[in-house]
Amino acid sequence: MKWDKVQARLEARPEKLWSLNEMEQNGHEPDVVDYDGHTGEYIFFSCSAESPAGQNNSHRNIVYDRAAEEELKRQHPDAIISGNAVDIAAAMGCEILNRDQYLNKLQLKGAFDRTTWVWVLTPKETRNPIDKTKAGVALFGSRRDAGAYVRGNSPDRHSDLRGFRGSLRV
Repeated sequence: MKWDKVQARLEARPEKLWSLNEMEQNGHEPDVVDYDGHTGEYIFFSCSAESPAGQNNSHRNIVYDRAAEEELKRQHPDAIISGNAVDIAAAMGCEILNRDQYLNKLQLKGAFDRTTWVWVLTPKETRNPIDKTKAGVALFGSRRDAGAYVRGNSPDRHSDLRGFRGSLRV
């Protein structure tokens, strides 16, 4: 991609510069990874080698969304977490990578998340199934020796190795 075209797009959208700065300041190492020919948008992803940690690890040890955060606090009032991926991404002005972006765009560019995990944007019907006899799950991705994968897990699962990756369209 030609940087002068990316730069022109950024200069025409200063609010996107703010979001890129937030990503950079929080260890996401944003980089242009794709171009949408229909909209003319350049797409930036978090490209740090491992799950971005954020300032003072504020982007790790997080649950998937606010509902999971509230449930965890209800069941385990002493649990120490840094928040939830959906709200942190929104506050930065970006979105969480979806399954396709994670597996078919990011992981084809390199070996990311070899020792960490990231929450992946989860479809509403997966997160909150219509059949209430089934527990909702949230998707997470990682890469191990066998390759990159996305799987489901309890949305309130947290660890100091679990974060998220952002996507920003400019």
